[in-house]
Amino acid sequence: MPFRTALSGLNAASADLRVTGNNIANTSTVGFKESRAEFADVFSLSYGGISQTAIGSGVRLSAVTQQFGQGNIDFTGNNLDLAMNGQGFFVLSDSGTRVYSRAGAFQVNRDGHVVNAQGQRLQVYPPQNPQGTQFNTGTLSDLQLSTSEAPPQATSEVDTRLNLSSEAEVITDAFEMDNPNTFNFSTSLTVYDSLGQTHTATLYFQKTDSLEWNTYLSINGELVPDTVPATAEELTFNSDGSLATPTTPLNFGTHDPQNGADPLNIDFDLSNATQYGGTFNVTSLSQDGFSTGRLNSIDIDSSGVVFARYTNGQSEALGKVALANFANPQGLQQLGDNAWGESFAAGDVILGQADTGNFGTIQAGGLETANVDIAEQLVKMITAQRNFQANAQVITTADSITQTIINIR
Repeated sequence: MPFRTALSGLNAASADLRVTGNNIANTSTVGFKESRAEFADVFSLSYGGISQTAIGSGVRLSAVTQQFGQGNIDFTGNNLDLAMNGQGFFVLSDSGTRVYSRAGAFQVNRDGHVVNAQGQRLQVYPPQNPQGTQFNTGTLSDLQLSTSEAPPQATSEVDTRLNLSSEAEVITDAFEMDNPNTFNFSTSLTVYDSLGQTHTATLYFQKTDSLEWNTYLSINGELVPDTVPATAEELTFNSDGSLATPTTPLNFGTHDPQNGADPLNIDFDLSNATQYGGTFNVTSLSQDGFSTGRLNSIDIDSSGVVFARYTNGQSEALGKVALANFANPQGLQQLGDNAWGESFAAGDVILGQADTGNFGTIQAGGLETANVDIAEQLVKMITAQRNFQANAQVITTADSITQTIINIR
C-alpha cells in the first residue's frame, strides 16, 4: 500500500527537518559541528533475488553524520579561550574519563584547575623544565594554575657594562665612602636576598694610575668587606681601552643583610668595562635576582605551551596543551555539551601536539564558532517542508483511490 511508503517519506522529511532545526539552534554554540541527515531507500527482496517488477517500499534514515569543517575564529581577548585552527580535539578529563571537544571556552575553578563549563579539566603534557622547552609527552595531567606566591631568588651575578673616563684625574687619597673627593665615579643598583627583600649595592671607582683603578663595594651603606682601611679590587686596562685584568668576575666577599636571609655573595662581571675618552657612562647593570611574585597572567602560544607570568617579571611553563585526533572523527560518539567520546568506529585515539603532523595550531584569546551556514540551512528547511507536503499529498491521493474502490457497488 502507498500509505506506508508515503509515511516513511513523512518520517524522513521530519527527521531531515529536525536535523536542520538542530543545526540552526546551535548557530551560536562554540565549537559546534553541523550534522547532515543521510537517507537510504527501502527495497524488499524476494526469494532468490529481486523481482523485475518490484516497487520500493519507501525511505529510511541511515545516518546522521557530523561535518567537521573548520569554523570561524572570534577573538575574545580572554587568554583562557582557545580555538583550534585545523585538525584535532582538546583532551578533557571528566572525572577520570577522557572526552574530546572543539569548544575552548575555559575558566579556572576554585582549586586552580582549568575547566570548561561542565567542570571537565583540560589535559596537558607536564613540563620537564621551567623554560618550557621540554615536556613529558608520555603522560597527561590536569592544567592547574598555582595560586601561591612564586619564590624569590637571591642575586648571585651582576653584569656590568660601563665606561670609565680616561680623562679622569688620578686620586692619591685613601678611599672614604662618605667623601666624594676620594673616588671618581659611583653607580648603584638594587639586589635581592634569599627572602626577596631589596638592598642597594653601590660600586665606587677610584683612579690610581693612568690605566689602573680601585673598585669598592657597599651594600646598604656598609663596605664589603667591612675592613679598615677599605679593601679594593683592582682593574687594569689595556692601551686600547679594553679590560686587561681581572679575567674573572669580581667577588668582594659576603654581606649579612641581618634580616634572617642568607648572606649575599655576588659576582660582578666587568669584562665589558672600558676606559675610553669622554664621560663616565653606565650602559647597563643587570642582575639575576628577583623578589616574590604573584600570578599575573597566563599566556598560551600557538604550539599550546602554557606560561604563567608573575608580578616579579618571571615566567614558568605549566604544561603543553594535549591534542587528539582519530582516523574517522565522524565515528565519534556524541555526548552532548560539545563533547565526543571514543568509539570503535572512530578508530584508536592519536595524541599529539599543536602545529605538528596533522594537528592544527592553537589560537589563544579566541573561540571557534559553529560551522553552520544559516543560508544553507534555511534552504534545507524549505526542501524538507516541500518533501513533507509532497508525501502528505501521496497519502491524500491514495486515500481518494481507496475511497473510490470502497464506493464501487
